Amino acid sequence: MKEKKGHRRGRAGKLGIVLLLLVGYLAGGAVFPFLWYQSVTEETQEAFDAEAFCSVETGVDRAMLLESNESAWEHRIRLLDQARSQIILSTFDMRDGESTRDLLAVIWHKAEEGVQVKILVDGISGLIRMEPAPLFSAVSSHPNIEIRLYNPVNLLTPWTSQGRMHDKYLIVDSSAYILGGRNTFDYFLGSYDMVNKSLDREVLVWNEAQGTDREEESSLFAVEAYFQKVWELDVCRRFHGEAALQGKKRIREQIRLLEERYQALCTDHKALFQKDFDYEAATCETNQIRLISGPVGIYGKEPQVLYAITELMKQAKERVIIHTPYIVSNGYMNEQLRQIGKNVPDARLVINSVENGDNFVASSDYQYHKKDVVETGLAVYEYDGGYSTHGKSFVIDEDLCGIGSYNFDLRSTYMDTELMLVIQSKELTTQLREAMEVIERDCRKVVDEKNYIVPEHVVVAKVPLWKRAAWKIVGFLLQPVRCLA
Repeated sequence: MKEKKGHRRGRAGKLGIVLLLLVGYLAGGAVFPFLWYQSVTEETQEAFDAEAFCSVETGVDRAMLLESNESAWEHRIRLLDQARSQIILSTFDMRDGESTRDLLAVIWHKAEEGVQVKILVDGISGLIRMEPAPLFSAVSSHPNIEIRLYNPVNLLTPWTSQGRMHDKYLIVDSSAYILGGRNTFDYFLGSYDMVNKSLDREVLVWNEAQGTDREEESSLFAVEAYFQKVWELDVCRRFHGEAALQGKKRIREQIRLLEERYQALCTDHKALFQKDFDYEAATCETNQIRLISGPVGIYGKEPQVLYAITELMKQAKERVIIHTPYIVSNGYMNEQLRQIGKNVPDARLVINSVENGDNFVASSDYQYHKKDVVETGLAVYEYDGGYSTHGKSFVIDEDLCGIGSYNFDLRSTYMDTELMLVIQSKELTTQLREAMEVIERDCRKVVDEKNYIVPEHVVVAKVPLWKRAAWKIVGFLLQPVRCLA
């Protein structure tokens, strides 16, 4: 008996070693390609031209902010319904839910009318959120709809697993597009979930010259060209498709529900399906709109997006205001911010407080590096308004602003695909500044690592002791692999 027990313990020990080696292989393989941060190349520096972001003439694009989740939902429905030939949707995270079903109901209807639809989603979202849900399989079964996943997960090659596509935009024909920070589910769109929601920010750009010989002057075509570059990558794989799904009962049921949902939307939201919405009146003039993007591969990236936006900020004469959900920065990023803080009279950074934010890992890291952020010289404000803010935007002086998907963190800087739309428009910049002020009213100003100036009306959320302890522990353990934060 003793020999048998010893034999079983030996086998259990060997199995434990195998499992440990497997976990090490997966974890080490996932992290290893990103442990060394790339530098900005001379080629990138020489190609950058700050003057290209400005023009003295009015351009063909007009723009409007989408500041609320409700407006983001409404304008998506409205634009999708107006599609005549093409719909392009790229999103980091798409989940089954009420708002997603609304959008897909309209998309399905337009596909039935002959509109060609392309949907691109990050691979991890595809695995976790889409694969288990028959809704997405049903949508992919339409011959006019193609869904692709960017870098689907492959456990045999863990070194590919951290390449994520973080872009979020919708393009309809050559008429308009929406670009910003919102993912595609109820937390970000519509008013279905008013308890668990996020504050976010996008811009809708309307091509005033559509159908004329100046049509292709619109920035819409730069976004579409970027999409096509990502869409055609070898790492993008088709999500199901027509042939493999025909005839399945659960698929037919989902299609029936989408068709019924479309009819209900038309009945309950008639105004969104009217063709006479005046985008000219709803939008404002812009002089110039330029898209900033970085490398689109799945491995470590040169920090091109960070470089471009901070170089623009260094040109500021009076004001730079940055809104980002959180900050996870290294020495290079801090130096770029330090130069802005030193040379710009009003330079500020607005983030969620750790009590208010919804990113546990980033909050853990911030508490270890808060001193470095304060020492950049930017005035740091922490938002305590109740709902976590997810918007990524900036203002430079009176007429230049940016909105997109880029967070001031190591993932966005060195790992993920990211986009920022830089817009020259005094009117839109003023509107964005006013929207920023609404957020900033509920902020406390950071004095140093431990002290704040707190407005009387601001109430800082109470956090249980176990969570504060967990922040400390996770922050400590995270330090060797901060690139993942």
